[in-house]
Formats: sequence, C-alpha cells, structure tokens
Amino acid sequence: MKQELYDLAERAIKIAKSAGADDCRVSIGGERFVEISYRDRKPENIKEASTKGLQVEIFVNKRYSSQSTSDLRPESLKTFIENAVALTKLLAEDPFRTLPDPKYYQGRSTIDLKQYDPDYEKVTPENRHSFVKAIEESCLARGGDKVISVTAGCYDSHSEQLLMTSNGFDGYEEASVFYGGAEMTAKDEGDRRPAEYSFAVALSRKALPRPEDIGADAAARALSLLGAKKIRTETLPIIIENRVVSRFGGGFMQAMFGRSIQQKQSFLADKKGQKVASDALTLIDDPFIPGGLGSRTFDGEGMAAKKRVMIDAGVMKDFYVDWYYSRKLGWEPTTGSPSNLIIPPGKRSVKEIMRDLGRGILITGFIGGNSNSTTGDTSIGITGQLFEKGEPVHPVSEMNIADNHLKIWQRLAEAANDPYEYSQQRFPSLVFTDVVVSGI
Repeated sequence: MKQELYDLAERAIKIAKSAGADDCRVSIGGERFVEISYRDRKPENIKEASTKGLQVEIFVNKRYSSQSTSDLRPESLKTFIENAVALTKLLAEDPFRTLPDPKYYQGRSTIDLKQYDPDYEKVTPENRHSFVKAIEESCLARGGDKVISVTAGCYDSHSEQLLMTSNGFDGYEEASVFYGGAEMTAKDEGDRRPAEYSFAVALSRKALPRPEDIGADAAARALSLLGAKKIRTETLPIIIENRVVSRFGGGFMQAMFGRSIQQKQSFLADKKGQKVASDALTLIDDPFIPGGLGSRTFDGEGMAAKKRVMIDAGVMKDFYVDWYYSRKLGWEPTTGSPSNLIIPPGKRSVKEIMRDLGRGILITGFIGGNSNSTTGDTSIGITGQLFEKGEPVHPVSEMNIADNHLKIWQRLAEAANDPYEYSQQRFPSLVFTDVVVSGI
C-alpha cells in the first residue's frame, strides 16, 4: 500500500496548490486492528476493523486550517480539498503559521527501528482467543474466592502512515502493536471493591510477557489492596512504582511544551540552565530505540528526530518546541512531542531500597488529581503499601499528596533498577524523601 499512499499524497498536494494554497502538509494513515475481550469465560467483545483517512493542513495568505476526511474517492477528495482551501481563505491571519524551514528535514536517521513485526500476518483468531483465555484463567485462579469480576483482553494492529509536504518532505512509517491486559475487582470488607489491572504493550508479539503472568499480576495487585486504610498525616519517604511514575511526572512535563511557555502557563519557562530537580533526575528523549513504542526518525511536522537530554542531573536543558511556537517565541525549534523518555535506572532494587528507608509508602496507583502548569502546584490521591524495614505493613488508600513540582523533585533521592518496558516512558521506580502524605 506504500506506493498507493504516495500517489494519493502527491495528488492531494497538487489539488491544493491548484486551488490556491501557498503550501500544504498531507498526512495519510491506514490501520487494521483486532480487539477481543473476555468476561465470565465468554467473549464479551470481538471487533475487527480497517480504517483509512487523510488530513490536509492548508497554508494560504497567512491563514491556516487543518481538515480531515475518510472519503478518498478521486472526485470527493478533489472537492474536499478545494473547499478546504476556500474556507481557509476566510479565516483570520496568523503570520506564524508556515511549514518548517526545509533545513529541519535534513539529517534524518536511516536506522531500522524495528517498528513492524514481520510475523504479524501469522497471528490467527485462535492465537488471539487462546491468549485472552490464558490471561483470564490465570487471573481467576490467582484471585480465588475474592474475585468479583475479571475482564481480560488483547488488541493488535498493523498501521501505515505517510507524511508529505509541498516544500520537499516525505516520510513513511509502518508499525505493529500488540497489547494484552486484565482488570480484576475483588471482594473486601463491607461494600469495598478494590480493582486493579495489569497490562503490557509492545511492537512485537514476542516482546509481550506470558499471558499467565499478566493475569496473575492483575489478581495479585487487586488482592494487595484488600483491607486498605488511611494512616495519620505523616512526613515520610515514598517510592513511586515504575509503571505509574509517568502519571505523576506528567504534571511536570506539561510545563515543558512551547505552547505552555508562550501562553505564560509554564512554571519552567524561565528555568533553562537552572536546577529544577535533584541531581538524581536526568531525563533523556531518545527516538532511536529499536522496538521502542515512541521511536521515530521524524516528528509530526517532518523535522528530523534527534536524541536530546531534556534534564541533566536536575538542570533544565531543553523544551518541546514545535515550529509554530518556535516562531512565536523566537526560539530554535526542537520537536513538538516526546518520543521515548528515559530516566536512567539506578543500581538497587525496590526491595533493597525499602529495607534502607525504614518506614515509608510504596505508591502503586494514583486516583484523580490535578496539576497546575503555571504554578507547579499538584495534588493527587494515592493507593499503595505502607512498609517498615522493607516489609509491607498494610495497604493504604484514600490518601493524598499535595506539593509543588519545583519542591518535590528536589527531594528525589534515587532511581531503582527497574525501568518499565511497556511504555514510551521507560521510567524506573523513583524514591522521594520527606513527602507529606495526608490521611486522617
């Protein structure tokens, strides 16, 4: 289908230019996916679909619009694009809206990022159903008589994406994705029904863990919350588990984008070159990890991907600034979105760290919460395990952390040796000292 996408993109650009566009960018995507879920040992949902669509971004007379269609028939597409150009001419001027300078397209890596699993076409319906059944059975067995309900599922897709601009860029990507997961709700005291989940996602089916391990982990996590209770408000060390670090760190990252900075909604806007966290925090954006969920050789604007150190030993080094906001800010563009995010792992396991911390909380989940990208203030509910001398005491819930990102990240003490594999954000568990955890 690759050549078909190229032909379609070239035709779309030609129509746009003929209709009066100064420039345009065309993105065409096609995907075929299969999704299956089981509940009560029976299929609950089986879905298979193929989609294809085109997005065209029009630049004309210092005006801009972005419009999409799934009707790719020649005459329909011609009418759609001509109307898009005509409508764009009616919009207000925005002189900052242009395609990137073509020099930013240069230097694209030719590395094989292994985004597509060549065995994808060999996956059969039987493979999918047996995978989900194994997840569910394992979860039910591990949960035993505490199970209220289990939902298990899998998803896989094959996609193609083409990006082409009228000023000389074209790039094609083909990828596969595989997912398996389960959620279990457990019986607890009174009307409490704690629920937890486990999942894994990868570009290759072989990179997923055994389905039995996914199911057992979901059950173990749900059971670990039985009998959860609040403790008194206390200042203690906390460990944020690897798979949920991104949830907490997301509030910090909101302030790293050009839009937030230009709109004066970033507490990091004037912090480049300054300490914003302890020496324990280094954040690397690496688009060149083979098999990485965020790997790429170019971004959504066609700019060549580069490996960047965003935070180096606590010092703010760079921001996510796309072409548009680079022009509004008068800054050099970087990229408008993260690729694979890495916090380098430490040398010790979570268990080893827990033994040395004395009394603390291992946070395994967050509930609700908010983060103010302008001030850095953040507040979020937590679930997890109170521990002493490395041993769990009891689960905790209905508790809260409220702090400021510029303060709490200064108290980051250590990263564990367990980077999370099944995410674009490959973060290890993180240890913070002297955190006020609000409870009773």
